[in-house]
Amino acid sequence: MNAVSVAAVRGIPAEAESIRYIAGGPGDAARVDLLDQTRLPVELSRMICETVDQVHDAIRRLVVRGAPAIGIAAAYGVTLVNTESSSGPEEVRNTYRRQIDYLATSRPTAVNLFWALDRMRKVVDGCPDGEIGQLAGRLQQEAIAIHDEDRQMCRQIGRNGASLLATCRSVMTHCNAGGLATSMWGTALAPIYHLQESGQTLRVFAGETRPLLQGARLTAWELDQAGIPVTVCTDSMAGSLMSSGRIDAVIVGADRIAANGDVANKIGTYPLAVLARHHKLPFYVAAPTNTFDPQLARGDLIPIEQRGEAEVAWPGGPNGNRTVPQSVEVINPAFDVTPAELVTAIITQRGVIQRPDRDVVAAQLGQSGDANRGSPAAG
Repeated sequence: MNAVSVAAVRGIPAEAESIRYIAGGPGDAARVDLLDQTRLPVELSRMICETVDQVHDAIRRLVVRGAPAIGIAAAYGVTLVNTESSSGPEEVRNTYRRQIDYLATSRPTAVNLFWALDRMRKVVDGCPDGEIGQLAGRLQQEAIAIHDEDRQMCRQIGRNGASLLATCRSVMTHCNAGGLATSMWGTALAPIYHLQESGQTLRVFAGETRPLLQGARLTAWELDQAGIPVTVCTDSMAGSLMSSGRIDAVIVGADRIAANGDVANKIGTYPLAVLARHHKLPFYVAAPTNTFDPQLARGDLIPIEQRGEAEVAWPGGPNGNRTVPQSVEVINPAFDVTPAELVTAIITQRGVIQRPDRDVVAAQLGQSGDANRGSPAAG
């Protein structure tokens, strides 16, 4: 067996690495090994995926979550496609195409999912008939490359963003945009890890991030494991903490960024940006260039995932107590959109986009060959 693994963030146990890939070999099928993030912080448990259906389910149920990690997992999912019953090169390609389309239905907002699947589709479409026997190996190589590139992007985002936080004593973040959401350091947490390696430790205030508590369950656990002081607060405490001078900056990740710099991120991000503007605090977004979707002109065109009422009505899970009356309607959008005018800067692996708008975003993407080019499945 050939196991592909990327080192976890310093201080986080190796068994907590978000994604591992077992490439398999003669008589041994490939597998995708995922940290089950629905069980953190109580239990370190892993889910082994041997089929495309299992990867789809893992993405849908948030076993693996975070825009970059979703893309990596989906790419590896393509390598699990079974083409044994396919006859002829075109049928093999069509089998892969159908499963790529299926994986694209797992979640609608994180554009990295479609970016990664588009890369895998190009490998399928570009494979000549005479080389169809090599297609599975080429897809494995592409998925591994996507994984490795994400590690490098996380490191560079950390370097590029560190100077923006260098004078801060404490920062606030929302949801989880660290090593659990990517292949390594994360996006929003990457500058914090970079500063820690350089000898400067910030205190991080992690909003709970209701209703699924990714900030309390995941970000707090991850930072604590890495030796970074972290304080969990409810989402409704943000304004008070800013007003009392305990927050120097806000930094978040992103699931999709429109051509004009509008940012879709976990629900609750937009009010944080509004509060930061009111209190004259910088509001930073950290994301790789493949999180940009230049095909969408503005943020209100970004598809927003609507999740089930149980996540709100039963905050402790189905075995807990219902906190919402049975007859009352529940709304549960997973993301909101922060207008570009509220964003101080977007930190990418290519550099820092100050005061993002359509022109400066286009200038950065024009230098990058890895920006998302949109996908019909994304709509």
